[in-house]
Amino acid sequence: MTQTADKRPNVIVFFTDQQRWDTTGAHGNPLELTPNYDRMAANGTHAAYAFTSQPVCGPSRSCLQTGLYATASGCFTNSIPLPEGTQTVAHYFKEAGYDTGYIGKWHLAGTRTQPVPVEKRGGYDYWLAADSLEHTSDAYRTLLYNEDNEPVELPGYRVDALTDAAIRYIADRRNDEKPFYLFLSYLEPHHQNHRDDYPSPDIYRGRYSSRYVPPDLAALSGTAHQHLDGYYGMVKRLDEALGRLNDALKSLGMTDNTVMAFTSDHGCHFKTRNGEYKRSCHESSIRVPLAFSGPGFNGGGTMRELVSLLDLPPTLLDAAGIEVPRHMQGRSILPLVGGNRAARNAWPQEVFVQISESEVGRAIRTRRWKYAVTAPSGDPIRDSGASDYVESFLYDLEADPYELNNLVDKESHAEVRAHLRELLIGRMVAAGEAAPVIHALPTRASGQLKVSRAEIYE
Repeated sequence: MTQTADKRPNVIVFFTDQQRWDTTGAHGNPLELTPNYDRMAANGTHAAYAFTSQPVCGPSRSCLQTGLYATASGCFTNSIPLPEGTQTVAHYFKEAGYDTGYIGKWHLAGTRTQPVPVEKRGGYDYWLAADSLEHTSDAYRTLLYNEDNEPVELPGYRVDALTDAAIRYIADRRNDEKPFYLFLSYLEPHHQNHRDDYPSPDIYRGRYSSRYVPPDLAALSGTAHQHLDGYYGMVKRLDEALGRLNDALKSLGMTDNTVMAFTSDHGCHFKTRNGEYKRSCHESSIRVPLAFSGPGFNGGGTMRELVSLLDLPPTLLDAAGIEVPRHMQGRSILPLVGGNRAARNAWPQEVFVQISESEVGRAIRTRRWKYAVTAPSGDPIRDSGASDYVESFLYDLEADPYELNNLVDKESHAEVRAHLRELLIGRMVAAGEAAPVIHALPTRASGQLKVSRAEIYE
């Protein structure tokens, strides 16, 4: 795939933080929170089954910047900065003649509230960001740092402040000969750490109280009833920001030559699966919205393949006509767009997820099954992996989409576990990890019929 300089598209990543896939109308949310995203999904390409490769902020971001699993880049917890000299997506765009810009939350420098030095910015030229935006700002107080590491306070609600900055960046490059690559990284709908709250815009406060509660959250104890009102208000304002960005592109005559990807780093389970909001293998933690618009993606329809966020870096490079580095561990989804049968037949039938900080865990998700293991010893902060794991979860997503019935020790599913165990070990080795020993749990009778061989491979 090659493109001449004047034909190369601009590329924008619209990146949210901790947004569940089912906040969108495209995934059945009834509150009309995301009309702009829904339009993007309907008119562009919608990856209906998209999953993070690491449900923690920093590690997930490392995957998106490098195209590597978090254990391969070394950034397997929030505390580990991206190693200096690491080749990122920004480097490849810059080598291809793109202007590169980063606005918002970085979370890959380890500087927390201090400015990010040039050598820790992942190769981005234009810079208006903070390493830990949740600690340098609040809902109506946004503090970032510019290219000279000077503090910059932006007015307005935080989502609007970042969106204003992004529109200025785009408008300033309207007449440039070279295209741009912009990574726009919001904090919302992540919680505000210092008070464990989800502060939505004032206008939406209370609007979504006692409204729609996703079934997994309704069935389990947690903080959903306390926090969903603010969380949904944040999602609503993010979608309005997406609309404003699209309006700006249209007014500047740049819509037809701009690729945009919308996604999030991980989901949110509102303390239903562990003592905080993510870091688990469950859909609420790992499943995210993902849609594309622009050249190569318009009219692509809905893709049913299982897509990992690790596939986003090669996809963006491919869309810009830039050769995808061989060491990247994901693959471009562009061959899937438009229903290419050969590409779909060759696409992986599962996604692989690494989990840290709450546990040293690994999981795979197939079309039907979710299988996860946890290391019984080791430090989830210090250890990137383990040599021994124990089975922890098995869900039949066809019969139990909200993951309320753990089948991991059921005699009826012993063959399913054996198959998924080998599949998981293979994915771990492919990701660069040593083949571990996974200890099967003793089985007990379940009162269920034994799963058929055909069902095992679904």
